[in-house]
Amino acid sequence: MSVSGADESGRSLIVNADDFGQSHGINQGVAIAHTDGIVTSASMMVRWPAVSEAVVWARARSGFSLGLHLDLGEWRYDVATFSWVPVYEVVPLDNAELVYAEVRAQCDRFVELVGRGPTHIDSHQHVHLREPMRAIVLEEAARLGAPVRSAASPACYSGAFYGQSSEGWPVPAAIQPEALIALLEKLPPGLTELGCHPATEVDFTTMYRDERMQELSTLTDPAVQAAARRLGIKLVPFPEPNRTVTA
Repeated sequence: MSVSGADESGRSLIVNADDFGQSHGINQGVAIAHTDGIVTSASMMVRWPAVSEAVVWARARSGFSLGLHLDLGEWRYDVATFSWVPVYEVVPLDNAELVYAEVRAQCDRFVELVGRGPTHIDSHQHVHLREPMRAIVLEEAARLGAPVRSAASPACYSGAFYGQSSEGWPVPAAIQPEALIALLEKLPPGLTELGCHPATEVDFTTMYRDERMQELSTLTDPAVQAAARRLGIKLVPFPEPNRTVTA
């Protein structure tokens, strides 16, 4: 589908794929969801080996925004202990000094890889919304001239297109085409960012696995694309960063 400029008087939608660069399967899912579906943007992880592949693909695309998906770790809900346990942890989230160093390193790595700052910043499992990471991320975002999801962004974020509950229980109905069309029909005026996680295969370790293939099928479903056209929704990327940054 075509991508055009945001229209604040109507309804504009950024469909942003998280975890870009984490694996080949995720990279392929994002690429297909853009070329054959409604994805207009991605948030890239810079710590993973597949990031170079992601950068090469993104450089060849116009009308596609590339932001930074800060990666401080991943956690899953343990039903035996009724608590969240780490799948992996990069730095302790309560150590402000280590968090600052890691956030700065990932921001600089993005600039080194892409040659410019990110069009937007968010984080794996939304950990940037808790302190001390929130303040650190907002400071780095100001340096880079980038909006921050759900903290300092012109776009209202929606995470409703997601196939699990907050505790990780399967919710397959939430990522079917009918569910996405219903989200589009209820889209408010102005600019919205809709998160998604497409992939072609499970070649990575994560709590969110097979749902990604269903997401890809839904994001490329002709009925979803037809609904966006029928509703007059403009599919748009984030604008390019407003300043030049060097690593």
